[in-house]
Order: sequence, then structure tokens, then C-alpha cells
Amino acid sequence: MLSKVINHKGFWKSVVTLGLTFVFLFIFIKWLFDGFSPTFFEDRNPYLFIGGSLLAGFLYGFFVSYGKFKKKLKQ
Repeated sequence: MLSKVINHKGFWKSVVTLGLTFVFLFIFIKWLFDGFSPTFFEDRNPYLFIGGSLLAGFLYGFFVSYGKFKKKLKQ
């Protein structure tokens, strides 16, 4: 079932779209809670913060897309 889902047309586009949307919203909300501080990105390790956010976004996009496409294939 996994190979059917990940090879379905549009799956990876959905993963990337949902993942990047998650990352942008997560960073914006985190920046909002910091009071839109100009030193927001300087206060943390930028490689770790961006890398961790991208990994989290990919995982979020993958699991949500997998559920969506699995449901679509069952119908």
C-alpha cells in the first residue's frame, strides 16, 4: 500500500506544499510570540533551526499526504 500511495500522481507535490506551508506558518507564529524581534534569527543556531523546521515540515507533509491519498485510493 505504501508504494501505491507514494507513487500516486500528485503525492510528492502535496508533501512539499504542505511541508513548506507548515514551515512558514510555524516560523511566523514563533516569530509572533517573540514579538517580531529583529534578532529572532540571530538568537538561535540558524542551521539547526531551519534544518529542524524543514525536517518537521517534511514529516508533517508526508504523514498528512499519506493519509489523504490512502483514503482516496480506498474509495
